[in-house]
Amino acid sequence: MPPRVDVYKAVSQQIREIFAEYTPLIEPLSLDETYLDVTENLKGMEIATEIALEIRAKIKQVTGLNASAGISYNKFLAKMASDLNKPNGQAVITPKNGPGFVEALPVKKFHGVGPATAERMRKYGIETGLDLKSKSLAFLQEHFGKSGAYFYGIARGIDERQVRPDRIRKSVGAEDTFVEDIDNLDLAKAELRPLAEKAWRYCGAHDITGKTITVKIKYSDFSQATRSRTVSGAVSDVDQMLEIAETLLASVFPFKRPVRLLGITLSSLNTEESGQEPQLDL
Repeated sequence: MPPRVDVYKAVSQQIREIFAEYTPLIEPLSLDETYLDVTENLKGMEIATEIALEIRAKIKQVTGLNASAGISYNKFLAKMASDLNKPNGQAVITPKNGPGFVEALPVKKFHGVGPATAERMRKYGIETGLDLKSKSLAFLQEHFGKSGAYFYGIARGIDERQVRPDRIRKSVGAEDTFVEDIDNLDLAKAELRPLAEKAWRYCGAHDITGKTITVKIKYSDFSQATRSRTVSGAVSDVDQMLEIAETLLASVFPFKRPVRLLGITLSSLNTEESGQEPQLDL
């Protein structure tokens, strides 16, 4: 079925207006998913589960849609809790239960751990939160770079990220890790198109334009390279985006090693100039 993006955006705005009755601290994660900080809420309600029940009832009344909620003391665990009683339910992970919940959970179910990262973790003997907790900060930073500190924290039920209603996206992109590494330029170019189309759909749905195209190349040894080009005016369509990306990719061919991941990013966005916050993360 063809998407009805305008309808989705309108309903999402209705739901956001309901959220705003309870707190100004609203951080959209997608059109249908949002973080709320209700520690000090506009209703003066003391129990977060009661706030969640009220919000879900209002969403049903106003839009006819069911909603699920996750309640916890940080963003990571709230996100995990939101998946526990879908559809049309809610779950709580308390500070007392948080660390134990994480220890028992397979890392492949962690928010922020994709299939490729989960497979890398498995190779290091990390399959559960308890396995992840057993690894030192130095080990995780060595093998997972800047994500290492995040993984070290969430393995202990710790996530210090705040709900940020003023967060402005500075880029829109998509990337993919391949089942088999690629060393052929034509094959690599073919993999760019679905990434460009995915990023461009996001831009079209949210009236976003940009001037800078960046291609990310990660090799089989996990080293990586990036190539960028900035055009004088906004990129006009997905074909221009793809044409620039293919040229950038060709500039690093022959590849020094087979390619395991490709990514495309559009930056220098009009949202940076206007202060708008896109409502959807890729």
